Amino acid sequence: MLLIPCPWCGPRDESEFAYGGQAGVAYPADPAGLTDEEWSRYLFYRDNPKGLFHERWSHSSGCRRWFTVTRDTLTNEILADDPLPASTGDDAGPRVPGIGHAGGAR
Repeated sequence: MLLIPCPWCGPRDESEFAYGGQAGVAYPADPAGLTDEEWSRYLFYRDNPKGLFHERWSHSSGCRRWFTVTRDTLTNEILADDPLPASTGDDAGPRVPGIGHAGGAR
């Protein structure tokens, strides 16, 4: 089990959380204009790296808030956590030295 650091509640067991997928995936500007292939790529295709990965989590059994973590997929070590700004829903991800933002160029 993972020990996930909720920015509001502190470290909690993984069973209290819901996984929200890859952070920084922007919603299409014109979803009605997408082809079926483009729409399926938006819905289903995600990065699957060995190493650092930005993920969204919801503390579903706690404060019920969303946040972004940077997790090493090889060791499951969580290196950073970052609450999502409440006003914008922006999930650019945490700042981690050497890798930048989840939503930016890598």
